[in-house]
Amino acid sequence: MNKNTDYYTEQPVNETLATFKVQANKGLSDAEAARRIKQYGYNEIEEKEEAVWHRLFRRFWGPIPGMIEIAALLSALVQKWEDFIIIMVMLLVNVGLDFFQEHRALNALKALKARMALEITILRDGAFRKIAARELTPGDLIKLRIGDIVPADVQLLSGDYLLIDQSALTGESLPVSRKTNEVAYANTIVKQGEMLAVVVNTGSRTRFSNVVSLVASAQLEE
Repeated sequence: MNKNTDYYTEQPVNETLATFKVQANKGLSDAEAARRIKQYGYNEIEEKEEAVWHRLFRRFWGPIPGMIEIAALLSALVQKWEDFIIIMVMLLVNVGLDFFQEHRALNALKALKARMALEITILRDGAFRKIAARELTPGDLIKLRIGDIVPADVQLLSGDYLLIDQSALTGESLPVSRKTNEVAYANTIVKQGEMLAVVVNTGSRTRFSNVVSLVASAQLEE
């Protein structure tokens, strides 16, 4: 089941249902969903919290900061105070810029993650109900309608069509049309239509997770 989302664009949705061992009129059982959550994890992008003081002070540890600190220490030992001050300013500027870049990257990640869906209508044990989006797992059947944020990478199962705004992922200014067998990505927005879909990837395996990683890398490199 651990396949890239785009793999499912080439596979009929009925085969996808068979792959995930789910019936289109029943969905997963709660017991099976719980088992899969243990296997795949919750539908969320993990974020390791780190104290600000730790993020700041670990920048004084490493090969480059270490060499600068040794140079500053040697300057102090021979009492070349002008050199000492210059070296310390260089060290603090380097640390400050690095910390600022990481801070920008973390803020960008939080802004992206704040757009993620909180609840979704799901078909479980033959009945529709709302659950927290983080409790979705591959093989779940969900109902997507106008205004919904797609909570995971899905393949569309039944219904007429969806008009989806995926500008957050691709930068496209106009919504795109999606029909049965096509895929829709996590964190895109349904602008029109209503369809049933099967979840194919969640959490860190979604296209959105890849975008988050790229944004973080780009911010750190600036």
